[in-house]
Amino acid sequence: MRLNRMGAVASAVALVAALAACGSSEKTADQAPAAGDNKGALVGVTMPTKSSERWISDGDNVKKQLEALGYTVDLQYAENDIPTQTQQLDNQITKGAKLLIIASIDGTAITTQLENAKANKIPVIAYDRLIRDSPNVDYYATFDNFKVGVQQATSLLVGLKVLNADGTPGSAKGPFNIELFAGSPDDNNATFFFNGAMSVLKPFLDNKTLTVKSGQTDFKTVAILRWDPATAQKRMENLLTSTYKGDVKVDGVLSPYDGLSIGILSALKSSGYGTAAQKYPVVTGQDAELASVKSIIADEQYATIYKDTRQLAKTTVEMADAVLKGQAPQTNNTTDYDNGVKVVPSMLLQSVIVDKTNYKKELVDTGYYTEAQLGS
Repeated sequence: MRLNRMGAVASAVALVAALAACGSSEKTADQAPAAGDNKGALVGVTMPTKSSERWISDGDNVKKQLEALGYTVDLQYAENDIPTQTQQLDNQITKGAKLLIIASIDGTAITTQLENAKANKIPVIAYDRLIRDSPNVDYYATFDNFKVGVQQATSLLVGLKVLNADGTPGSAKGPFNIELFAGSPDDNNATFFFNGAMSVLKPFLDNKTLTVKSGQTDFKTVAILRWDPATAQKRMENLLTSTYKGDVKVDGVLSPYDGLSIGILSALKSSGYGTAAQKYPVVTGQDAELASVKSIIADEQYATIYKDTRQLAKTTVEMADAVLKGQAPQTNNTTDYDNGVKVVPSMLLQSVIVDKTNYKKELVDTGYYTEAQLGS
């Protein structure tokens, strides 16, 4: 999937200009209430789970910032249970929510709720995860997910010393044995991450610098449902048992999420990795979760992708505030995020590769974590 940044920005500018000229669009005309009638309005915010620290931070940040603008917020967590999330959305619509912010568990499973929202003229902002197969999604706030995958693969190659940090060829020529993991197949972001990563890794697989020893390279085979760490750990254990026998060792693991990385590292440790005689392979990640940053400092996990969720919350709240005031929110991509029914106008934020060399600059100096939290 090739992203045309300049085209996307131009399209977004054109969209905003058109909206300003006519004063409305299909979305704002049908669903956004008139400016000035939403002081104290109820905003429904649904997050997938509290089992991941990032979603707790996301929910808290969105709620705090909305309340600072005078809105009332109903924040719900569904603990990765789809029926629970659909019920939460039903309740928020019944309560009279004027806007919904949804980080979906399954981006295809809330069609009925979205239809009800449309019928009640309630705008919908998809938060971080694109909601699929519905025309009733108005805007999308997320990170550049294809680029996140590119960064994950790049960090793997840098860790293996195939590339230098500046992208130039590194000192190592391989061949290296790697294994691939992908995110949940019901999360639209997972395919963006995987496709972005494979766009970087493919040339090195083709020239045999890298080899997927298990032969498992297709998304469906390597995907981990619900991003479950225990499932990732079990799959890694099976790979080690079936493929890495005797002196054959795994040199790197593409992991798309820190929670999976913890499970993968646990399986590796049980198989004798993480010792002076056999170091851990290069393991990637995403979200800069506290446990994984500590793991990076301890020379276990190699790197993670830092996505400042404070900025994602801020962007989403700005979008929500604009919509509730009858305005068109800022977007910067109107070409790439097709949910199967429509291209959803999106606001994409940027992410950063974090490893042991720069975690203080990126995470401590920016106030995302304190030195005390990291124990460094």
